[in-house]
Amino acid sequence: MNIAELQTQVFYEQTNSLWVFAYGSLCWRPGFQFRRAVMGHVKGFQRRFWQGNTQHRGTEKKPGRVATLVEGQGKVHGIAFALHGEAAIPYLSQREEKLGGYVSHFTTFHPMQGEPFQVLVYIADFRNPHWLGYADEKAIANEIINCKGPCGTNVEYVIRLANFMREHFAEENDAHLFTIEEEVLMIMDDRKICLSSLMGTGEGCVTFVKKEEKEDSYCYIDDIKSKKIDAFQFAMKIQGTQLRCLNL
Repeated sequence: MNIAELQTQVFYEQTNSLWVFAYGSLCWRPGFQFRRAVMGHVKGFQRRFWQGNTQHRGTEKKPGRVATLVEGQGKVHGIAFALHGEAAIPYLSQREEKLGGYVSHFTTFHPMQGEPFQVLVYIADFRNPHWLGYADEKAIANEIINCKGPCGTNVEYVIRLANFMREHFAEENDAHLFTIEEEVLMIMDDRKICLSSLMGTGEGCVTFVKKEEKEDSYCYIDDIKSKKIDAFQFAMKIQGTQLRCLNL
């Protein structure tokens, strides 16, 4: 079981390393080692389920829908990870760019406490072959409900992301994400589908626990044993940098 420390504050001297911004499945299944995980947001973007996925949550015949960032008014909340070790970037390049169709950019991350700093972020747009583009939330939900890939169901992706945002950013309303979640759950109810049957084993997932800033803190906290984990917030051990199941 892996439980990771999630901080709200970052100090200037801690921002010298390479950081990556997570706004999708990296929030709950990063798959790489990191020194710190800090809550915050990026400005000038909106999270949208407009990117297709044929490798993780769908297939070539029936692509799943996963999150990307599109330019627009507002801000997107997520986690900035301070990368640790040489394996993280090759892993992310394989997972996000080669298999996922994303490209890397740099943008400004605003932590909940502390000064803004630069982060690496992976964004997909209409120029990649997996792009599905705009659809209303009901149509997106109807696509998601029928999609499954090597890493699990598309439904699991939506539910885990929505649960993560609700738990750690309770005051923020991501209308697009939560409307898709609601539509998915309504379809499942109509079809008498049990949610737990689509949630997978939770292998590789991380449960984040909010902690106060510790100067020398590393991400994995093995001595926290008593935390009660929500039914769908599984916390299994991360499989290092193995690419057996590159979960988007």
